[in-house]
Amino acid sequence: MKTPRIHREGRALIIGTVLLLFLINVPMYMYFPSWIFGITLALTALLLVFVTYFFRNPVRVLEIDDPNFIIAPADGRVVVVEPTEENEYFHEKKLQVSIFMSPFNVHANWYPIEGNILVSEHQKGRHQGAWLPKSSTENERSLVVIETPDKVQIAVRQIAGAMARRIVTYAKAGHFAHRNTHLGFIKLGSRVDMYLPLDTEMFVNVGEHVRGNETIIGRLKDDK
Repeated sequence: MKTPRIHREGRALIIGTVLLLFLINVPMYMYFPSWIFGITLALTALLLVFVTYFFRNPVRVLEIDDPNFIIAPADGRVVVVEPTEENEYFHEKKLQVSIFMSPFNVHANWYPIEGNILVSEHQKGRHQGAWLPKSSTENERSLVVIETPDKVQIAVRQIAGAMARRIVTYAKAGHFAHRNTHLGFIKLGSRVDMYLPLDTEMFVNVGEHVRGNETIIGRLKDDK
């Protein structure tokens, strides 16, 4: 059996949780009745299990021979597939695809397609529920714009939610986005939006669950 991998973003927090559990449970063992110690030990052990589970980092390698396939950048449920005005970068109508990530999903984010990274920027904002439509433009977020070898640009936006307080983005402008590579990580419940050309062929619908770096969600139009 393979040992589950822990994402690097969670290692310090897991170590801190272990120390906290130690500081809580030693006095409980020494100064309180055994039944109180037992309850405290069980509850704190559940906390450690959840924190460790949240930061799991599964190995996912997808081999495809079509560069126009768009891969899900995150685990979660598709909550939006619709044309919308994107007014922060493109300033025109794009096909918005949004994936909502619950606290129980894997929270690593992958590049959905290969290409040159034109933009990678972070913007401060609110921490409303990530399922709300206005979270795309009002919440704390990071924007990554990728240009494919065919000069097609798509945008990926990591959005913080009511519980998510930290967005980590590894993408850097001027670098190349490779498949099977992490774009970033979002802590706790959150959302990832993509803005695609309007003529993108979609393979998923609202309500479907997708897996990051596994589910093919669409295909860019081949102009050749």
